[in-house]
Amino acid sequence: MADNGGTIVQQSVERMRQLRDRTVAEVGSVVVGMERVTRRFLIALLAGGHVLLEGVPGVAKTTLSKTFAHILGIEYHRLQFTPDLLPSDVTGTFIFDRKTNDFVLRKGPVFCQVLLADEVNRAPAKTQAALLEAMQENQVTIEGTTLPLPIPFMVLATQNPVEQEGVYRLPEAQLDRFLLRVEMGYPGPDKEVAMLKLHSQPVPPVSEVFTPDLILEMQAQLGNVYGRDELLEYIVDLAEASRDHADVALGASPRASLCLLRCARARAMLDGRHYFTHEDVQAMALGVLGHRLILRPEAEVEGKTVTEVVREIVDSVPVIEAK
Repeated sequence: MADNGGTIVQQSVERMRQLRDRTVAEVGSVVVGMERVTRRFLIALLAGGHVLLEGVPGVAKTTLSKTFAHILGIEYHRLQFTPDLLPSDVTGTFIFDRKTNDFVLRKGPVFCQVLLADEVNRAPAKTQAALLEAMQENQVTIEGTTLPLPIPFMVLATQNPVEQEGVYRLPEAQLDRFLLRVEMGYPGPDKEVAMLKLHSQPVPPVSEVFTPDLILEMQAQLGNVYGRDELLEYIVDLAEASRDHADVALGASPRASLCLLRCARARAMLDGRHYFTHEDVQAMALGVLGHRLILRPEAEVEGKTVTEVVREIVDSVPVIEAK
């Protein structure tokens, strides 16, 4: 029975690797040089989490998110966050219907399976908070009525980390709801030339690679990706090291440890493996921990970055060998 179960898991991860290659190819037909970011999106999808996508304007954050959503083959909505956006603009509200002489629910854009929250840091805190329940509980409460959201449900939120005027910084509680933070930089000269060539002619529509049932099936297999107990201890050691680091005011929470475990398993699954290693954990450390750590003011004044701190944490924790 165990052998049969192991065979099923192996078949699932092999299938996932094929889906990964197809997804990267489809995204590449629209956006050039985004293989790494696409893999991060797939990791978040498998792990059932949300993604915070950071980058300066014009690096195709919205185009990439929109393309990825279409590839998933599930219901997709885009919401442009603005300073005057109200919570009801996100969740919806009850309106009076004269025909039925009763209040009926007009659902907001959050009632979908992939929500692109564009420039999420442009909306005030009250509107940002409207996303919290949806991201954490897969449900929304409208005027005292709690309604479930469709599954699978994923938020792809974009923000410009450079601009400071007219934006509202995301609170730590909301940042913690994002499984991964992914940074997008400039594509580089060669890839930018390839982009110009690609968009010199009409870009064909992308194909749907996934279905809702397929996504749920793959997510259900994530817990079967094997990892030794020593790897679990290694993840906890990384979290504790972040709490004791001299430059960190607030370290990783137990939720961060859980997220790191899920991402390590998802990365292994994407690579066609039914087990994860310390390399998977290390590769996902910055994406999972970077937006959850709060640096001390003195460290920021000295020019210390979260990337450097996470690298120091990973380098300081020894890999636990199998007993």
